[in-house]
Order: sequence, then structure tokens, then C-alpha cells
Amino acid sequence: MTAPRRALIVIDAQQEYFEGLLPIQYPAREESISRIRKAIEAAVHAAAPVVLVQHELPDGAPVFGSGSATFLNHPNVAVHEGKAAKRISKQFGSVFADTDLDAWLRDQGIDTITLVGYMTNNCVLASAVDAEPRGFTVEVLSDATGAIDLANEAGRASARQVHDTLMVLLHSNWAAVADTSTWTTALQAGEPLEKSNLITSAAQGRNVL
Repeated sequence: MTAPRRALIVIDAQQEYFEGLLPIQYPAREESISRIRKAIEAAVHAAAPVVLVQHELPDGAPVFGSGSATFLNHPNVAVHEGKAAKRISKQFGSVFADTDLDAWLRDQGIDTITLVGYMTNNCVLASAVDAEPRGFTVEVLSDATGAIDLANEAGRASARQVHDTLMVLLHSNWAAVADTSTWTTALQAGEPLEKSNLITSAAQGRNVL
């Protein structure tokens, strides 16, 4: 078994999700940001590169405005900015869209990306799906990500419903989903995380639901 060559991708762990218009509601944001910090510390200790991503929109935008207070990384992440192997500014959901992340990961020999950050229902999902045709193995840390309540013309869903559903969805196809503690153990051991697949998940769903 070949040990994964991992990079930790911290997606948009910014003040917008704490003090702005998009407060994370599940899991509890103070708990998830604590797990993000623990993941960063574990990656640094294991000499796995850490990539810090920030969503950036033009100055004056209602969210993520360049130079605004809510554009800044949360203090739990900002304290590690000097240890990041790479920092990226993005304008789309996927961390790969219009960035040089794909090329950089390949230059570093990375084959596995671990996603933490916000939001489960937007940039985490988009990045995991976008990684598939690029050939990267994806891991998502369920307790180091977070979602918001949603309601529109199509219906409504609580943040917990959104988050839990997307974790099951991701684990069925695009990513190995685990909590931060389980991932840290795998990181230290140089082992991959196990994931399910769509056929197995469908069969188990018929038996359970």
C-alpha cells in the first residue's frame, strides 16, 4: 500500500462565516473552527503542506469584499498563515477554478487533498466534485466543515440536514469522509481513509431506509 501524499486545503475559514452575513450554523462554528486549527497543526507536525484559500470579491461587495474585516481569515487560522505552503484567492466555488492549485499540487507530488472549511453546501462540495476529473483522491473532515440553513423557492433545509446529507453524499462517491481525530491518526500512520461507493451506498440505503 502506497502512503497518500496529502495536502490540507483550508477553504474560506474567514470572518464572513463568523461576523458577516453567512454565519455557519452546523456544526457549531466555534467547534468546527477549533477542529480546523487542530487539522492545520496535525498537518504541520506531519510535514504535510497546508494551503490556505480565501474567497475574494471586489471591494464593496456584500460578502468577502477585498480588504474588508470579514474577508480576513478567522484568528484560529490567521495564526498559521506564516506556516502555509501556499495561499490562494478565489472567486468561484471550486478551489481549482481560475487558480493555479492543480498545477501546484502536481508539482509537489500531491495525490490526496483533505478539505476543511466552509461551506459544506458550496465550496467544499464544489471542490470535491471538481477534483474527481483531475485525478485527486479527496478527503473531507465532517467536524471541520460547516453549513447554513437554506430556504428558497425550491424548499427549505436546516443546516444540520444540509450538512449531514452532503457528508453521506460525498462519502458515497467523491470523498472519504471522517472526523478530524480519525484523519489525524491516518495522517500520522501514512494510511489512506476508507470511503464507500455509490453501489454499496445504494444497497445499504435500501436495507436501512
